[in-house]
Amino acid sequence: MSKDRPTDAANIIATVAAAYAARSDVTADQVVDLVTKLSAQFGEDLHNAAANHAAEAPTASSSPARPQPALPVKEAVTEDKVFCLCCGRGFKMLKRHLGSEHGLSEDEYRALFNLPADMPLVAPSYSARKAAYAKKVGLGKHSRDDYEASLHDA
Repeated sequence: MSKDRPTDAANIIATVAAAYAARSDVTADQVVDLVTKLSAQFGEDLHNAAANHAAEAPTASSSPARPQPALPVKEAVTEDKVFCLCCGRGFKMLKRHLGSEHGLSEDEYRALFNLPADMPLVAPSYSARKAAYAKKVGLGKHSRDDYEASLHDA
């Protein structure tokens, strides 16, 4: 086993930092700050990560390290915002933020923090407002069968 092989935590930190650094509006200082925060969340010193990994004997039962959420999971969803557990920022919906800032899909995010599949990633008030608008404009009122029948009648 190579001594310079990074740990799983270091790989995750590097992946997230690379995705963040790829943005055009991010400065080098912001990338350094992100790496510092992530390494603190993973509880590892990146300089000692390779040494720690080489010292540990791999076992079949060892599980990859999970990052600590930026805030308690119970506080992640409020009526008007959904908070990202990676960075703690609040949004109306998380999908775009997770992909652009953290390089994660919704499923990867849920797996990373062991969240249930029905955990909302959209603020409840925003979702309700969008659903009300869809009903107002008549979306979902008619079935496909009615639509297809009207095409054949014409």
